[in-house]
This record gives sequence, C-alpha cells and structure tokens, in this order.
Amino acid sequence: MDFLVVLDSQSNIPLHRQLYDEIRKAILSGRLARGQRVPSTRSLSESLGISRATVTLAYEFLLSEGYLQSTTGSGTYVCRQLPETLMRTDIKDGKKRATLETGLPKRSARRLSKYGMYLKDRPWFAYGEDEPEIQFSFGRPDMDAFPWKAWMQILGQVVKRQEFSLLDCPSKSAGYFPLREAIAAHLSKLRAVNCRPEQIIIVNGSQQGIDLVTRVLIDRGDLVGIEDPGYIGAKKAFEVAGAQLVGIPVDESGVQVERLKDPANASMKLLYLTPSHQFPSGVVLSLPRRLELLNWAQRTGTYLIEDDYDSEYRYSGRPVPSLAGLDHSETVIYIGTFSKILLPALRLGYLVVPPSLIEVFSRAKFLADRHSPLLYQETLAEFIKAGHLERHIRRMRTLYEHRRKVVIESLKSELSEKVEIMGENAGISILIRINERMDDEQFLKKARELGVGLVRTNHFYLSEAPPHEFLLNYAGLSDERILEGIKRLAQATAATRRPDLLLSD
Repeated sequence: MDFLVVLDSQSNIPLHRQLYDEIRKAILSGRLARGQRVPSTRSLSESLGISRATVTLAYEFLLSEGYLQSTTGSGTYVCRQLPETLMRTDIKDGKKRATLETGLPKRSARRLSKYGMYLKDRPWFAYGEDEPEIQFSFGRPDMDAFPWKAWMQILGQVVKRQEFSLLDCPSKSAGYFPLREAIAAHLSKLRAVNCRPEQIIIVNGSQQGIDLVTRVLIDRGDLVGIEDPGYIGAKKAFEVAGAQLVGIPVDESGVQVERLKDPANASMKLLYLTPSHQFPSGVVLSLPRRLELLNWAQRTGTYLIEDDYDSEYRYSGRPVPSLAGLDHSETVIYIGTFSKILLPALRLGYLVVPPSLIEVFSRAKFLADRHSPLLYQETLAEFIKAGHLERHIRRMRTLYEHRRKVVIESLKSELSEKVEIMGENAGISILIRINERMDDEQFLKKARELGVGLVRTNHFYLSEAPPHEFLLNYAGLSDERILEGIKRLAQATAATRRPDLLLSD
C-alpha cells in the first residue's frame, strides 16, 4: 500500500530520521492502526523516491523500539502493544484510563459554543422511544383522512414533466414563487392577511420559522416576551440565543396586554404569541386585546411574532381576524405551517415578513439550508390552486369537531366533576385539569403502563405550573381509541389517588 509521508530534502535532519519521526507520529495518532500492515521497504522507497537503505534504517529503529514487528513471509505490522514508556495512567473518578503521549504540543481543552453548552446542560423534553398504544401526546393530524389520491396524482404530474430546475438549487431561497402566490391568496381569503407573494418565505415548518426569527432579530441579552404558559419550541429557541425571557400571563381572553405596559418591558425586542388558539391553554385572544396589543407594539417598536399554527380549526363563535390582518405598521411577523392541516412529514411552512425584512430573511433562509423541497413545493402550489386544500380543511374541521365532542363527553362521563376542560372551542387539542389528590408523575407512569401517553404542562410554564394539568391531542385518534384512552386515564386516576395529599399538591 502507499503511505503519504512528507520529507524535506533540504533539512539538516537525516532522511531516515525524518521518516522514523513521521511513521512514529502516524502510529501514535492512530493514522496507522495497531495491527495494520505497513508498506514494504521496496514499495515505500519507490513511493517516496528515496533509497531503500534509508527506509530500511528507519524501520530498524522502529522495530527495535517496539513500534513495528516483522513476521517472516507475511510482512511488517504496527505492534498491537505499544511501548509502555509511552503510556501514562491517569486516575479519575476511581477509574484508570490510558493516555498516549504523542510528543505533540499540548492544546487547550476543546469546548462547546454557548449554544452547544445550552443544549448539553439544560433539561430537555422527550416523549420516549416507545410510543404507547393510544397517544394523546402528539399534535398530529389524522393522516388516514389525507387526500392521498389527489396529492399523488399531482405529484406524479410534476415528476413526469421532468423540470430539471426542480431538481437543482433554486436561484432564490425564499421559495417556489407560484407556491408563494397561492399562499398569499389563501391567507387573504381565510385569514384576512393582505400581503404580496414576495413577503412570503417558505420554511421547513414553523420551528424553522421561529429559528430564523431568532437568528435575524435576537441578540444575546435582548428582552423577549412569551406567553406563560407557552410553546416550548419557541421558549428553547429564544433561550439558546441568550434572550432574557419575560413570561406574560394568559387568562380566559388571552395574553394579558396590561402586563406589557410595565416600564420594564418598554425595551422588549419581540413578543411571541399564539393568538388564534393559545398553546397550550387553547384560549382565543379577544379582538379588543388584539387592537390594544398592536397599539402597544407600534408605540414601543416591538415585533409581534404571530404563530398561527392551527387557526383553521375553530368550532364556535365569530371568527377573529389575525394580528397580521389587523396590522398597518409592519409590526407583525406571521408564521404558518402545513403540518397540522396536511402532513408533518411535508416539512413545509412559511413566514410572512414586513417588506423591509424580505431581503434579510431570504438570506437567512439561504444560509440555513438553501431551500425547502422543490418537488413538494410545486405539488403543494397546484394542490392549493385546484381547491384541494380548502376542501380538505372543511372536511377536517367537521371531523375534528366531532372528535372534540367525543373527547368532552367521554371526559365528563368517566371523570365527571373531577375534570376541568379548557380550550375546547378551537384547534386539535384541549387542556384538562384533574381535581383529584394524586401524584402527577405517578399518574403519567400508570397511564403509560395502561398504554396511554399524554403531556403534563409543567414545562410550558416560566412561572410555577398548576398541578394536575395535562394536554390532550385528539385529532389523530379514532372515536374508539379516544373512548378507550379516556377510560384508561380514569383508571390511572383511581389507581394513583393519594388521600394524604392536598388537591394543590
């Protein structure tokens, strides 16, 4: 085999010594592994353009010092047991570990960035590897009801056209322009958002939209407001950027705008909101508060980040216009996603940014990943233009409203006065509080033993979370699984009841 070694013919150090040093370093660094065969003296001399005698002399030194060993009729190999003088035993936490002395200059300890340290050291959230039989944890849509036939027909047509530009990197990272046009028309009709296609940036779901907002607008130390309780994905993104988070309490009318008027919040850089279906409480921000919030943001110069993640599903009351639809001062950055209304795996969402931010967000998207999948972008554009998206939303609104009723009736039947239900008038999830003396962690453990997964809301809060509060996502479950799941939750409640505890424990 060939082995690259750099030798300096102009050096005062003899060539055999240079070759010895290079091979020794390669062995100690692992470039030549223990037990690996090394080139013969003839092949290495030919490869390096030096005499065979020079290579033989270097090999003899390495053989005598125990770096190499020669096997008659087989060749020369790196020793599996390197010289003991090159091993140092360090004792740490009662364990021995062998450290190889390479003779190279010592370097300072490697360390992570502040971003990396945050991800490494802070508590994280996980749903577990094994998904339970009945899963109330994930906010997934009903994927069986997805219009697969229409989608596959359009996707097939797109592929058959063999537009090679869709298989290449696009000239603009903001997204496929016909899709941006279709989204602008869709938003104008359903959410009263008056925007130009140029203002829309296609992203890989709402979480990337939040990440881009974070990168473009937030510096370490900036004051950032977030609903309390609020979406943990946004909370983590802002924290890792070094923002100082201010939790704004939520009541039955949404975020308490009055709390924002504290002079300490005058320098707030941005405020993240889920006004159409507050996550996780499910309340809808009232129209008076929306107008009051926009006035406050305009006076203070604060950006409002409107995450409209499942606004399509509203079951009672008059529709309330989006913040972006009411904004006339370039205050609102709107985030939308197709994960809740179509499929999470599409990884397609969008930002609607003020005209002054189009260029900088397009560049940020380019640096993040160049572009979202173009084949799916074109397919989705034609899917929307053909009317499939609007028809699908209407069908799913009817289906989810039915499932919402099944959930509420079942909870009242199984837990009666022990359960308080919130946020049931919109979205694909509800919030419940179980008025029972129990240990929440034991309840979750017992529910999982019974094959049911659900989410405790404590990690959504910046302030102290109320006890016995849980989030139930029901959109992806059939009536039968909803009924069975809530029956098992009632069993878990009874099994973990603690008469010695107070209701607030």
